[in-house]
Amino acid sequence: MAMGKRRRRPKQTTMWVATHDLPRTAAHPFYARLNQILDHADFDGYVESLCQRFYADQVGRPGLAPGRYFRLLLIGYFEGLDAERAIAWRAADSFALREFLGLVLPEAPPDHSTISRTRRLIDLETHEAVFTWILQRLADAGLVRGKTIGIDATTLEANAALRS
Repeated sequence: MAMGKRRRRPKQTTMWVATHDLPRTAAHPFYARLNQILDHADFDGYVESLCQRFYADQVGRPGLAPGRYFRLLLIGYFEGLDAERAIAWRAADSFALREFLGLVLPEAPPDHSTISRTRRLIDLETHEAVFTWILQRLADAGLVRGKTIGIDATTLEANAALRS
């Protein structure tokens, strides 16, 4: 096979592509299964009722939906991302994660500042209740066994590498 070469063409400044013309990728199997379990257990309804007290009734623009917020935190956990900026960037970059979040293509994923404000808005007890609920549903579905508990109390210096 011959080596392909990158052609030097002038860059196109503007472009429009219909969403139905874009290549469609399959959802990531892990996130597809997780979403199936969450949808079956009415996750969005559960967290909306649990988080209702943190949101105003009809004042201002709508905030980040609690179900989408907690899915973003799950992405951060499963992808090893501990910063809101990294979570927002990853969600914007991946079609599979956009599908997990329920975002259609023209819809923009939440900005890191919106994720951060929502994290400060919802109290720790609610976060614990939601993640306990998720773990229980995953255990019921056979995805979590919980036979071994491990604790790591190692103190390490911070690593500033991009992928450490």
